[in-house]
Amino acid sequence: MTSNLFEINFDENKTKSTNELGMREMQARVYEKRASKYLLVKAPPASGKSRALQFVALDKLHNQDIKKVIIAVPERSIGKSFGNRALTNNGFYWDWIVKPENNLTIGGGEKSKVKHFERFIRSTDPTDDILISTHATLRFAFEELDDSSFDDTLVAIDEFHHISHDDNSILGNALRSIMKNSTAHVLAMTGSYFRGDSVPILDPADEEKFDKVTYTYYEQLEGYKYLKSFSMGYSFYRGKYTEALSEVLDVNKKTIIHIPNVNSGESTKDKYSEVDEILDILTDGGSIKVNADGIYEISRPDGKKLKVADLVQEEGREKVANYLANISDDITDLDKLDIIIALGMAKEGFDWPFAEYALTIGYRNSLTEVIQIIGRVTRNSVNKTRSKFVNLIAEPDANDDEVLFAVNSIMKAITASLLMEQVLAPVYKFKPKDDVSDTSDSMAIKGLRPANTTERTQKIIDDDMADLKSSILQNSDVQNAIISNADAKTINKTLIPRVIIDRYPDLSEEELETVRQHVVTDINVSASEQTVSDDGNRQIIKMADRFINIDDLNIDLIDAVNPFQRAYAVISHDINAPTLHFIQDYLAKNKYEFTDEQLAHAYYQAKQFYVENGRKPDTNSKDETEKYLAFALLRLAELKKEREEDINGN
Repeated sequence: MTSNLFEINFDENKTKSTNELGMREMQARVYEKRASKYLLVKAPPASGKSRALQFVALDKLHNQDIKKVIIAVPERSIGKSFGNRALTNNGFYWDWIVKPENNLTIGGGEKSKVKHFERFIRSTDPTDDILISTHATLRFAFEELDDSSFDDTLVAIDEFHHISHDDNSILGNALRSIMKNSTAHVLAMTGSYFRGDSVPILDPADEEKFDKVTYTYYEQLEGYKYLKSFSMGYSFYRGKYTEALSEVLDVNKKTIIHIPNVNSGESTKDKYSEVDEILDILTDGGSIKVNADGIYEISRPDGKKLKVADLVQEEGREKVANYLANISDDITDLDKLDIIIALGMAKEGFDWPFAEYALTIGYRNSLTEVIQIIGRVTRNSVNKTRSKFVNLIAEPDANDDEVLFAVNSIMKAITASLLMEQVLAPVYKFKPKDDVSDTSDSMAIKGLRPANTTERTQKIIDDDMADLKSSILQNSDVQNAIISNADAKTINKTLIPRVIIDRYPDLSEEELETVRQHVVTDINVSASEQTVSDDGNRQIIKMADRFINIDDLNIDLIDAVNPFQRAYAVISHDINAPTLHFIQDYLAKNKYEFTDEQLAHAYYQAKQFYVENGRKPDTNSKDETEKYLAFALLRLAELKKEREEDINGN
C-alpha cells in the first residue's frame, strides 16, 4: 500500500477562532496593515486570503478614498472564492457584494470582458466598485488603458507568484507601470512566494515598497478545528501507472487525481484512455452513467456510490466546472462529489473544501506546484480530521541510496516551503527503470563559461575559490541581502561582482563574468540550469534561486522502505508541531552569525526587552532588532544544550 513520507500533527486542543470582527488570526494580521499602499500577503493555500482581501478592500473603499477594487485571479474557477459574503453577520462593518455583471470569471469571451473592464474602470456609478477578472483580462485591459486610469483603485493580485521581474512578463510590467505612474494601491497574495523558474517576482526596489504579512502552515494548522494532521507519501511502481492505481486509490476518501502531463515519462500519451482506465478501476465491474450536470455516477458491486468529475475531457468541461463552482463548504453539499480527475486543473486556487486526498501521478519538478496541490486538501472541513498527498512515480533507475537521498531532500524542501522559507533545493528527475533510451555518462553545466578563458581566470578558479567564497559569504552587504531576502539576481549580478573586483581589481569585464559564474555555481546560487548524469540515472534539472540551501537542514525524515507492488515505497518519521518549530527556527537562525561578544550583549538586551514588554523577543516580529535578539536567544539555548551533552558525554 502507499506510504507516509511524513505526517504533520498539531495541537488538538486548539480550535479555529475569530475575533469580534469575524476575522481569523491571519486575516486580523492583514487587516492591521490595511492602510498600507502596497501589501504582500504570504500565506498557505486555504488559509483565508480571499476573505482577508475582502476586509481590507472594504475598509479602503469606505475609509481610505479608494473608489474601485479590481481582483485578478489566474484561473476563472478561482473567482468563486471572491463571491458575495455577508460579513456583517460575523461582526464586520460592511458586506462584500459584487454585481453579477462585474464578475468576469463567469462566461463570456475575452474581448467582451476587456470591454466591460474598460467600462468599469471609467464608470462613475458608485455601485460599480468591485470587479473580478482573470490575470489575462487585466493584462489585455491594461494595454488599452492609461496608467492614470488606475488612480484611486486597489489592484489585488491573487497567486502573485505568476508575476515576474522578467522583461517578457506582461503582467509584471503592467504592475510596475501601475505602481510607478498611478496612485493605485496594490494587495498581492500568494501561498508560494517563489516561481518554478529562476526569475524573481519583483526587483528589490519594488519589493521594498511592500509591507509584508507572513503566515505559515504551522500557524494555519494550529488554528484548525477539524483537520488534525496531513501526511505525504511517495510510492514507486513498475510498468504502467494504471496497473498500480488500485493500490493507492481509496474510494472512501474525497479525492483529487492529477494524471501526468502528456509530455512526461509516466504518461501513456493518451489522456482520454487513462481517464477511461481510472473510471474502470473506480467502477470495479459495476455500472456508470453521466447525469445532466456532466458528472459520472458510479454504482459499485460493494454498494458504494460515487460521483466523479472529469476535468480532462474538453467536451462538456464547462458544464462540469460550473457544477463544481456551485459546491459550497456547507455540510449539506458533502455528497455532491467524491472524486475529481484532472490534468492541469484543480490545483492552484481551486476550492473544494471536502477534498482530503490528493493523488498525483508523475514526478513534479516544481515546488510551487506541489505546494499548491497540497493546499487543495488542507482546507479545514467538518468531514475530515486527516488528509494526505501521495505522489505515484515510476521506479527510478538509480541505486537506493541515491533515491533515498533525493526523497529526503524533497521532503525537507517541501517542509521548509510550507513554513514560507525560500529554499535552495535540488529538483530531481530520475530515468525510469523501464526506459530503454540511450544515456550519457557526461557531466555538463549549461551556459557556464570555460574556466580557462584566460590564465588569470584559470588560476583564480583553480587556486582561490575557497578564499573567494569565504570573502563573499562574510561580506556585510551580501549578508544583509540574505537577511532581508533580497532576490538572487541582485546578489549574483551586483553584490558578488563587487567582492570579486575588490579582490582582483585588474580583471577585465569578461574575466570578471567568468569568475562570477564559477563562484556563483560553486556556492549554489546559480540561476543556470544544470544537467548531471550518472549513467543516465539522475538529472538535476534546476536549483531554486535562493540562498537557503536545504542541505544545511541536517535532519533525516526517512524511517523505513517498504515493498510496494514490484517496487517500493518510502516511509518517514512523523513530523509534528515541535518538529516544524525546530525546522523553522533552524533555518531562520542560520540567517544570523553571532560572535561570543554579540551573544553576550544580546542576552542583556533580551533581558531588558523582557522587562519592558513582559515577554521574550519573537522570531516572527516585524522589528529586525527584536528578531535579532530572539535568534540570539535560540543560539544561546543551542550552545547550552551542546555543553550539557558534552558534560553528560564525558
